[in-house]
Amino acid sequence: MPFAPFAGVNHHGQSILLGCGLISCEDTETFTWLFEAWLSCMSDSPPLSIITDQDRAMQKAIENIFPTTRHRWCLWHIMKKVPEKLAAFKEREGIISSLLSAVYDSLSFDAFEEAWHCMITEYDLWDNDWLNGLYEERHRWVPCYLKGYFWAGMSTTQRSESMNAFFNGFVNSKTNLKQFVKQYENALRRKAELEWQADAKCFSKRTPCVSRYEMERQVEEVYTISKFKEFQE
Repeated sequence: MPFAPFAGVNHHGQSILLGCGLISCEDTETFTWLFEAWLSCMSDSPPLSIITDQDRAMQKAIENIFPTTRHRWCLWHIMKKVPEKLAAFKEREGIISSLLSAVYDSLSFDAFEEAWHCMITEYDLWDNDWLNGLYEERHRWVPCYLKGYFWAGMSTTQRSESMNAFFNGFVNSKTNLKQFVKQYENALRRKAELEWQADAKCFSKRTPCVSRYEMERQVEEVYTISKFKEFQE
């Protein structure tokens, strides 16, 4: 059965497991059940934001069960399709370059709209259904439309996929349901241990400052070690 993990990020930047489900299929009805069950386990507190791939069945379920949640599409999955979707165009290199610039370099809605319009006009892409579909849903994946929301540093579903890789050390396709429950608890215990170790390190060690700014010393006192190193960089 497909394993559906809910992955998040803790205060050390580590991937954490917020829950999971075993599902029999991947349609809207199944995802609706999955999200309702998970919401019940979370004391009816929906997530502020959620990142998924472009699965339409999942999108419908999210809209129904998490109406206040900001839903984002995985940027990596979208950009991975670009070479394939534009392979037939003679000027594909120019189109891809313009597309990447519009997505990653636009700091405002207007800047993206202008860059996108210039790309579509220059290469006469008005009838391209794939690009038109992406444009219609731009608020779900273009960074400048999403920067006002908290994403814990994430723009892709990489955390969820890395969680799948993490579980490969505990379960496999031959694991039966009884073994799965036991191994799932072992995996959770391992995740908790990693967080406890990081907590202990933060309380027992100090990270040297690299400047004389008072601001850096203040941040070092309140941030975890991993987040403080990000701040320094």
